[in-house]
Amino acid sequence: MVMASGGGGGGGDGSTYLLLGGSGAGKTLLVKRLQNLSSKDGAKDLGEPPATLPTVGTNLTDLQIRKKITIRELGGCMGPIWSSYYSDCCCVLYMIDAAKPTQISSSCIQLLSLLSAEQLASVPVLIIFNKIDLPCYMSLVEMKSLFRIQDIIACAKQPITVVETSARDGNGLSNVMQWFHSTTQCD
Repeated sequence: MVMASGGGGGGGDGSTYLLLGGSGAGKTLLVKRLQNLSSKDGAKDLGEPPATLPTVGTNLTDLQIRKKITIRELGGCMGPIWSSYYSDCCCVLYMIDAAKPTQISSSCIQLLSLLSAEQLASVPVLIIFNKIDLPCYMSLVEMKSLFRIQDIIACAKQPITVVETSARDGNGLSNVMQWFHSTTQCD
């Protein structure tokens, strides 16, 4: 886990985390699962995945992790205007569908674009390879190789953490929660 240093903040009584990724990557389900995990009773069993609809605009969800944080989820179709939200966040979560090899090149281009944005130069980034529960998913080793993650991390100005998850069955969500804990320490 990378200990992160805070960037520009959402101000007020909490921090804004930006959740980005292509359409259908699982962002909305991830947020619902994290909300369940961060609730006062901290769900022991996540149960069946809740129904979700594609995010067309932006969704704001508050989580209580050490302190209140707000996750601003932007729909994948909003990719061309993601940058207008960069200056308003302290951390970025970037989700990639590990079961859709056809989206690899566009996901990589979007990732490189956000990592090169000046407003995000010191903002911690969590790269999430999602949908590892599906039989057609590519392994973390394959994904890291295709994305050349080691090269990206070596060249990036910001701290980058990489995890793999299944928002559907909850696998790997503890690593996402751990990253939240490490980033909220630094604000």
